[in-house]
Amino acid sequence: MNPYASYLGGQSPIPVISATTNRLGALLESMGPERAGLAPAPGKWSAREIVCHLADCEMVFAYRLRQAASQQHHVIQPFDQDEWAKVYSAYPAPAALMVFSAVRTWNLTFLKALPPETFAKTLNHPERGDMTFQVVVETMAGHDLNHLKQIEAIAALPQ
Repeated sequence: MNPYASYLGGQSPIPVISATTNRLGALLESMGPERAGLAPAPGKWSAREIVCHLADCEMVFAYRLRQAASQQHHVIQPFDQDEWAKVYSAYPAPAALMVFSAVRTWNLTFLKALPPETFAKTLNHPERGDMTFQVVVETMAGHDLNHLKQIEAIAALPQ
């Protein structure tokens, strides 16, 4: 079961992932750098940290997509997001958004160039089991929607 599929609510993943960069940019602009850097609660990521996480994840997705498309039954290498997040205080939100945007554009171009049969290829995630390439794309979209919802909630907090 794809833990992020529920966020899609039947939406096609490509339009969702195509819209994320603009939505992130608009949210960050509306919040300003100071509000984007405030955590909504102790132990929770700020909007800036979420964008840093999205930039990291986009680089990971870039590698996973290309490995899965080019290999038979590719095994995904998991990563510890909390370990990666330990250095997020060093990154400004605009830089994270630039990285996310550039790699997302690259990934979308890659996805749109693939033949349809690639989306049926199987791969394995050691923590989630066997899945198709299509599920990875759906995971990207659901992951985006999950974090956009979190940033929207942060942006809606009283100042």
